[in-house]
Order: sequence, then structure tokens, then C-alpha cells
Amino acid sequence: MYSQEHMRASPPEAIHDRAADNLRFIRDTMSRAAEFTAVPGWGGVAMGVTALATAALAGPPRDAGAGGWGSWLGWWLGEAALAVLIGLVAMAHKARRAGVTLAGAQTRRFALAFLPALAAGAVLTLVFVDEHLTRRLPGLWLLLYGAAVTSGGALSVRVVPLLGAACMILGVAAFATPPAWGHIYMAAGFGVLQIAFGIVIGRRYGG
Repeated sequence: MYSQEHMRASPPEAIHDRAADNLRFIRDTMSRAAEFTAVPGWGGVAMGVTALATAALAGPPRDAGAGGWGSWLGWWLGEAALAVLIGLVAMAHKARRAGVTLAGAQTRRFALAFLPALAAGAVLTLVFVDEHLTRRLPGLWLLLYGAAVTSGGALSVRVVPLLGAACMILGVAAFATPPAWGHIYMAAGFGVLQIAFGIVIGRRYGG
């Protein structure tokens, strides 16, 4: 049996300490629950592979002319449509495997963070083409795609914002260097980086 002196020397844990621990646990649990975990890793790898193929086939960026949609632009618009399809299918597959619904609040928050920069990119693409700036599209696309991934990634696993930041850096570099290098930056950002980060996400975060 404990003596009265021992009981006086070891008072029970204060109620406010237990409450603080409980609040930390609840906060951490809610933070994990708020993460959008359906970002596709292996789907990202597939998107990167198709981007590398497109960069090789399309070659350096070329001006499509006023109101025109040249072959270089056509290649990359086709690649964008294919990437969206791959991403959506892979996302749905990953969510189904994990037993997560894509109709929840996490998906809505991710979409609200991810889509505005892409919408801005679509509008500015029309402007760049009309102003004979098609050869500068690689910088624009990498910069705004990176911004979208960084913003959306803030609600996802930690590695996703790093991909976005890396794409933004490549976008700045594309603007600062000759336009003829654009396909190299596209291959590096939408290809190599997408594959590398996709492998990390696929291995560490369930597909």
C-alpha cells in the first residue's frame, strides 16, 4: 500500500493535462481524415510515360499562328485529355480499393483548391495562341499546373505539394530560357517528375 507521503508526492494527473492530450488526439485525427488520399501514384506514372512519348513526338514548341491550332499544340492538347482520363480512372480505382468515396467533403475541398489554376491555364492558353506566344506555353502550363498541384496537395499527402513546387520551378526556368527548349521542360515536368513522384506515392500511399 502507498503511504500518505507518497500519495502527496505523486498527485494525480491534472484534468487540464488530460484534456490537452485528448484535444491533440482529436485534432490529429481530424487532420488525417481531412486529407485527400485518392491522389493516384501509379496513374501518375502512366501519365508521365504518355507525356514523355508526346514530348518526343511533338518536338520543340512551334507557333500555331493567329487563331490556328498547329500540330505541336494539337499533340499536347491530346496528351492533356489523355492525362485527365488516366487520372480520373486511376483515382476512382484507388478510392474504391481503399473504401473511400469520391463524393465526400475531402474531394470537394481538393477540387476547389486544384481546379482554379487549371481554369486560368485554359483561358491563358487561348490568349497565348492568339498573341502568337504558343512557344511560351510550356512555361505557362508548368507554372499553373504546379500551382494547382501545390494548392490541392496541401489537402493531400505531404509529397504532393513537393511535386507542384518542382513543376513551378521548371515553369519559371522555361520562361527564362530559349523557347526552343520548351519540350525538354515539358518532358522533365510532366514526364520525369510525374513518374518519380508517382512511384513514391504508389509505394508509400497505397497505389
